[in-house]
Amino acid sequence: MSKTQLRAWIGLGSNLEDPLAQVSTALQELKLLPDTTLAARSSLYRSDPVGPPGQPDYINAVAALDTRLEPEALLDALQAIEQMHQRVRKIHWGPRTLDLDLLLYGDQVISTPRLTVPHAYMTERNFVLWPLAELAPELILPDGRPLNTLLQHCPLGTLEKISL
Repeated sequence: MSKTQLRAWIGLGSNLEDPLAQVSTALQELKLLPDTTLAARSSLYRSDPVGPPGQPDYINAVAALDTRLEPEALLDALQAIEQMHQRVRKIHWGPRTLDLDLLLYGDQVISTPRLTVPHAYMTERNFVLWPLAELAPELILPDGRPLNTLLQHCPLGTLEKISL
């Protein structure tokens, strides 16, 4: 466990087995993580699927966690929540009951066999950037890029806010 509390940003997504309930329940479960506080959560958004065709739409959100957990311990905790939701990893970018991605961990850049932070695709995904901007419009990524600049190159498209 880290002595310093850091802000971690988590992307949530689901497109199977009542995605709205999956994401809403996961947001509640994030509150129960040890040495961690759910500081904020975005609205819920409906997004088109990324990956193999024929998938249902996704429900997405972003959560801000203030945590003392080390990055890989936080990843373990997120994956444990995914497993409680019967997450199955069969198809890359395939449908899932719950996906919890560690997007940012403070201002750290992490590259290990298990974990890449900032998340490798976060800057290309409107379903990550727009909910993140809802919570932290002035955020600067570890590489110095402002979030509002990234939004200019990542249109809202068909992303739809569905609830607070």
